[in-house]
Amino acid sequence: MQDLARLNSTFRPLADRLRPRSVQDVVGQDHLLAPGKPLRHALDTGAVHSFVLWGPPGTGKTTIAQLVAQIAAADFIEVSAVLSGIKEIRAAVEQAAATRGLQRRTVIFVDEVHRFNKAQQDAFLPHIEAGTIIFIGATTENPAFELNNALLSRVRVYVLKALDEAAITQVLQRAISSWSGPTPLQVSDSARLTIARAADGDARRALSLLELAAELADSRQIDDLLVAQVASGGTPRRYDRRGDYFYDQISALHKSVRGSNPDAALYWYARMLDGGCDPAYIARRVVRIASEDVGNADPRALGLAIDAWETFDRLGAPEGELAIAQAVVYCACAAKSNAVYTALAAARADVEAHGTLEVPNHLRNAPTKLARDLGHGKGYRYDHDTANGHASEQRYFPDDLGDRVYYAPVERGLEIQIAEKLRRLRNVTATNASQPSRGGR
Repeated sequence: MQDLARLNSTFRPLADRLRPRSVQDVVGQDHLLAPGKPLRHALDTGAVHSFVLWGPPGTGKTTIAQLVAQIAAADFIEVSAVLSGIKEIRAAVEQAAATRGLQRRTVIFVDEVHRFNKAQQDAFLPHIEAGTIIFIGATTENPAFELNNALLSRVRVYVLKALDEAAITQVLQRAISSWSGPTPLQVSDSARLTIARAADGDARRALSLLELAAELADSRQIDDLLVAQVASGGTPRRYDRRGDYFYDQISALHKSVRGSNPDAALYWYARMLDGGCDPAYIARRVVRIASEDVGNADPRALGLAIDAWETFDRLGAPEGELAIAQAVVYCACAAKSNAVYTALAAARADVEAHGTLEVPNHLRNAPTKLARDLGHGKGYRYDHDTANGHASEQRYFPDDLGDRVYYAPVERGLEIQIAEKLRRLRNVTATNASQPSRGGR
């Protein structure tokens, strides 16, 4: 255990001790750091600029910031948005200004930059613009939503990707090969793969799991059982309650249903439940899907979606989750139509474009003698009094607007029959319109 004691005596986690020392050592971000790629080109040419790194935890944001400072021969000041405020920002900027007077540049790295409020973010603006500092921010949240436009206009945004299993395995192999002590660390291939999968794209988590397994292992032998033990705590899968992962996954679920793929829809539903999403939120979305994407092609979908939501309210989790799954699958398999959705949008566009047009007299309410004397209701034909239940020559739009067709049923599901009926009614209306008027009843 002497080698373990020596490692622990450093008081530095394994992930920190194995932090890459060159750009070539960074794994999983070749789209930014491979030769000729945007950030790598800036580093190779010395054109270091201010930027924000956006990506999941454990993908190398802090490492890249430190490497930029190293390559630019710049001082490195780290500011935590969780612990720091305006006072710490001013102190860092003053230190950078003093260093600039000595012909040295300064990188100010702000971790969790999305936690800074607008005033704190604005405090960096004049110093970025004047070149006093090289600003590097790191965030796990979408900068377009979490950073103000003034800051975004002065920096570039680079997107980091979650590490795949091959990249995580490469990180683990580097750690295993560099393990110090008289007894080498032995990790089976299957245990290494289990750690890589449990890390879920996070190199820091992978190294933490490896370090914990090494502390618990006898004779430095790490097997599947031990890895399963150390990886069992907590849910590793990435998910946030109201961030990008949340909205990306509900978007994927919605589009899978719209695309008539019940299997993919169930996968995303299970992913969201696994991440802790309130099933009632998904139930509300399924009701929207039933109306927006299924519509009158299968009106039963809306009733089933509402029933599923009510069932969940009555039963709770996990029993009620099955009812929501049933509605998800039904909507995915149902005929699809967004004809009502687009029709309403078109009607709203006309309302906005034409303002308050008068209701035609024959359609107006006539509850009083005065109203009738003013002509309200005059000439209206009561459809039920006609031979076929349809007063075909009657007009319903404002006179200044003319007739409109918003609703165009699709040739799917029940809307096939709806479309045929509307065609028949419109043909009769057109025929009557071409004949001399016979007057009202």
